[in-house]
Amino acid sequence: MKISVVIPVYNKAEYVERCLVSCLQQMFDDYEVIAVNDGSTDSSGVICEAIAKSDDRLRVITTVNGGVTAARRIGVEHAKGDFVTFVDADDKLLPHSLQTLYDAMVTSQADEVIGTFVDQYGNDHSTGRTGFVEHSVLLKEILAHQARFCILWGVLFKRNWLEDCLTAPRTIQSGEDKLMQMMYLMKHPKVYFIDQSVYEYTIDVPNNRKLNIEEERVYDDVLRNVLAPEMETYQYDYTLRQLKQYENFVDQRLFGQFERYYHQQISGKLSSKLPLADRLVYCLPPRISYYLIHWRKQFNA
Repeated sequence: MKISVVIPVYNKAEYVERCLVSCLQQMFDDYEVIAVNDGSTDSSGVICEAIAKSDDRLRVITTVNGGVTAARRIGVEHAKGDFVTFVDADDKLLPHSLQTLYDAMVTSQADEVIGTFVDQYGNDHSTGRTGFVEHSVLLKEILAHQARFCILWGVLFKRNWLEDCLTAPRTIQSGEDKLMQMMYLMKHPKVYFIDQSVYEYTIDVPNNRKLNIEEERVYDDVLRNVLAPEMETYQYDYTLRQLKQYENFVDQRLFGQFERYYHQQISGKLSSKLPLADRLVYCLPPRISYYLIHWRKQFNA
């Protein structure tokens, strides 16, 4: 089998049918769809099972709730395809997605192919990139919060390269997709970009998740272990990521929850190479820097 489409599903009854239908209407022959029902408490699982009865290309795996990374890992463990692509249950694949990604993978002989996406309003979100891009360039962009490419969905991966890339602990609920991609990039894959939309991303889905300093501690620990073999290369970018996360805490006005941790982490690492604006807001009291950070985020939105 050529491609396995893996979909983690948790309480997405409003969206999951259209997602599955889009995945089962591909202009491609040799593929399977694996929906991992991650302990949904709504009717998501029932919807998945009903569709699976009418199309044997769809397999539904029901498990206790373990989080999105665990659901993706279970899907990959059951996958039969040489390649894997991930789809979120509230999004859709475009009809030509699998064919386009597969053709690019075969033609380029890459280890990862990254496409572009549209939103549900038809707006195209192009990276403007085509051809091979060094893995280190992409990794640095993710660390600096500057990535403008599809991180997990809209991407075709070699299945055997995904081993050990879906190990983020349940504690990590934000940015787990970036962590997985960084684990993959640390294997030095050949990454090939196509400037073709292969995915429909649903924007404006409510997300009221608040930052949590304990989660950030765990994330940093995992990330340091991931980067450890080449930390000398990525130390600047890792520090910049911490500055950006500090700013995110300030922007959410979570004063008093994070200053000590980040001062311990960043103290002595404020290189003059780091952006002046980021160094400035870090040196100011959080309740003052909030206004600068918030204005900058609104301006760049």
